[in-house]
Amino acid sequence: MLRVFFPYEYAEDIYCIDFRKLFENGFRGLIFDIDNTLVPHGADSTPGVDAFFRELKEIGFRILVLSNNDEERVLRFLKNIDAFYICDANKPSPKSYRKAVKMLGVKKEKVICIGDQVFTDILGANLSGIPSILVHYFRKPGETDIGIRRKTEQKVLGFYWRSKSCRHRLGDIILPGKEEGAI
Repeated sequence: MLRVFFPYEYAEDIYCIDFRKLFENGFRGLIFDIDNTLVPHGADSTPGVDAFFRELKEIGFRILVLSNNDEERVLRFLKNIDAFYICDANKPSPKSYRKAVKMLGVKKEKVICIGDQVFTDILGANLSGIPSILVHYFRKPGETDIGIRRKTEQKVLGFYWRSKSCRHRLGDIILPGKEEGAI
């Protein structure tokens, strides 16, 4: 029952994922959440994130941003990034994930969804049959209260960490301690 909330992999951040290895293993499409996955909530993209996306494109990935935010927010983030997008996605509804796969032009088995929320990003990907990677969410400096949703996520992830068969389903693609900007 809880397995539907479990990511295939967990990474501290996007820079701890070996995207070259994912590509070598046949993955061709990437679906990203924005807020608290790529940048803090509401923030614009940074030169580092822009460069990260350029490098992913150079590797050969097709990229889509899937966000529950409105189009103005998504376009502001994508100002310097060449990627498909779906705004007002109503995650975790599988409808937008299916649309994302179609826009990417890649079989869903060859797509990875990367996000920071178990109950939206990961659940939606899993309900759609798309492999998922959960990244640790951004926290504001000095932030101590994480809210009820994050506390509930922590309980679910407690079961995930105890379930060895549900972890590392994508193989050896997580690079612990990788410095920002490394792909």
